[in-house]
Amino acid sequence: MNTLYIRLPSRAASATAQLELPCPYALVVGQTIAQQGISPLPGLAGQIAKAQQVVLLLAASDVTLLRVRVPPLSPAKLKLALPNLVEDLIIGDPAECAIVAGSPSDGMRSIAVTQRDWLEQLGKVLHGYGARLVSALPAQLCLPPTGEPDSLTAAVQEHGLGADLSLRLAEHEGIGLAIGIGQNDIPAREVIAALNAIVPEKQVTLYVPQESVASYRDEAGSARINVSVDNWSNWIDGVATATLDLMAHQRGMSGGRIDWRAWRWPLLLTGMILLLNIAALNFDWLQLKREAGALRAAMFQTYRTAYPNETVIIDPIAQMQQKIAAAKHGSGQAAADDFTAMMAIFGEAWTNTVTAGQANAPGIAAFEYRERRLRVKFKPGAGAPLQQIRAPLALHNLSLESVSSSPVVWEIRSIR
Repeated sequence: MNTLYIRLPSRAASATAQLELPCPYALVVGQTIAQQGISPLPGLAGQIAKAQQVVLLLAASDVTLLRVRVPPLSPAKLKLALPNLVEDLIIGDPAECAIVAGSPSDGMRSIAVTQRDWLEQLGKVLHGYGARLVSALPAQLCLPPTGEPDSLTAAVQEHGLGADLSLRLAEHEGIGLAIGIGQNDIPAREVIAALNAIVPEKQVTLYVPQESVASYRDEAGSARINVSVDNWSNWIDGVATATLDLMAHQRGMSGGRIDWRAWRWPLLLTGMILLLNIAALNFDWLQLKREAGALRAAMFQTYRTAYPNETVIIDPIAQMQQKIAAAKHGSGQAAADDFTAMMAIFGEAWTNTVTAGQANAPGIAAFEYRERRLRVKFKPGAGAPLQQIRAPLALHNLSLESVSSSPVVWEIRSIR
């Protein structure tokens, strides 16, 4: 998995520059830093589009960290309760903030708060560049902790006429400061002065850009502030332990973002298979349509040849059957669905199957012949032996079905 890490300048520095200030970045492939440097955010559009994950390190001055005692709550109830929990601890309206809470520890939770509109703008910009999965972490919690109660770590990010100072005071605590620098001032002097004012007695491990190490050491002037070269290994290790992802708030509001590029080849293959199947089905349908047309034309031609005086041909098969039945009637032959033929076959089957084997045969109330179908109505209470009559009728291509049970009514019709 390849991950792109980007350290953003503070809002105070980039508000007028519209995210055009240079940002330190590192591209990590697996466990190796494949590429690192400094570039404005638009210049990283290519790397953002190729990276499987983008991790933003938000300037410490843009994220407020709080430690709040929170009762045990479900995730849904905690989300609803967060604005009320931090309302008295922040300056501004909680409804305008993105608020996320960490895991409980000793009845306390770490809570990160930042401006929601700005965070959503960052998300839109990165997704516009083609980002797949975006995380946003407070930079102060990505600094390596010293593990000593009287010491802390800090880092400086310089940009133009300003610098961003991040301090990790403890495992769950950290602050940040956006420092403005005059035309004739140097960042090191302002940063060291800020450290002396904020933490005048604690030991400080200060990470600065490599080219500025000498100037910071000169300004520090004491062993209390240990100046070291900033490197991405420290930040990447800190990201692995950071849990306050402020972009989780945005993903929760939008329902997440599907990475369709990961599915492009399966979707393309599925689309090609569907197109091939649709083409094959259409080809078969066209063949069957041509065969049906040829067969229908042959039937029409056969009918016209047999009956040249017939002018209206709608259904040649049905009309041919009618002609054949009429010819049989004209020659004295009975059709299989004629009343006399059906009565004769039924009477024979009834006599041989029912009457011959029973002393009291079921009573037949009436016969009805309509639309070439013979209906046999039995007297009420008669137990008609349907299965016994069905077999001998089938030998003469007649079907027998029960269409009513009270009273019992049978229907006999030709199956030819």
